[in-house]
Amino acid sequence: MTSLFPDVSLSTERLVLRPFEADDAAACADMMNDEPVAAWTTLPYPFTRAHARDWIAHRAPRARLGGDGLVLAVTEFLTQRLVGVVRLSRTDWDLRATELSCVTASWARGEGYAAEASLALAQWLFTDQRFARVELRTAADNTAAQQVAQRIGCVSEGVLRGAWIARHRDPAGVLRRTRTDLIVWSLLPEDLDEDIDVPAVHLETRTGRGPLRAYADWN
Repeated sequence: MTSLFPDVSLSTERLVLRPFEADDAAACADMMNDEPVAAWTTLPYPFTRAHARDWIAHRAPRARLGGDGLVLAVTEFLTQRLVGVVRLSRTDWDLRATELSCVTASWARGEGYAAEASLALAQWLFTDQRFARVELRTAADNTAAQQVAQRIGCVSEGVLRGAWIARHRDPAGVLRRTRTDLIVWSLLPEDLDEDIDVPAVHLETRTGRGPLRAYADWN
């Protein structure tokens, strides 16, 4: 029997992490159809509303129901605007390990949303899902993603040489594919016992669960 993540929503003081909805398609397309996003992901570029609708209706649900991972929209708690996405993939249910990645809308960068959402999701994995390892992989030149990894307490484990293809415009304005290295980061449950500002996370599922405690308080 395939293990899978529950249909879940998480909230912090500023953010709500929830499954994507059909009405998110326009905002999702705008967020993903951004050259810095295209540079560090394998998403289609340009990313159209048709891509967004397919992603929301088929690809994201398939990832959860197939046991591979989970895709959650990240929205502002007060405005409900879509500010990003967090994704779990390459999930190993025997090892209780998964890979985390995130994207932030261009207008929402610099607010700490990526770190807050990533840390909330990691806390939920460790406390509610009993996971033992969260892994991040960041391209060597993607300093923003590396800063997120460092901010949430990840430990750098090494470099996978030539393991990724980035996309950048050359001086002539042509979008080129360039091979680059990947830095591997890990976050373990005990890492959250360090001096990391762990957000209070509220969990909602079909069973109506309540607030999660910080990992340091979990027995």
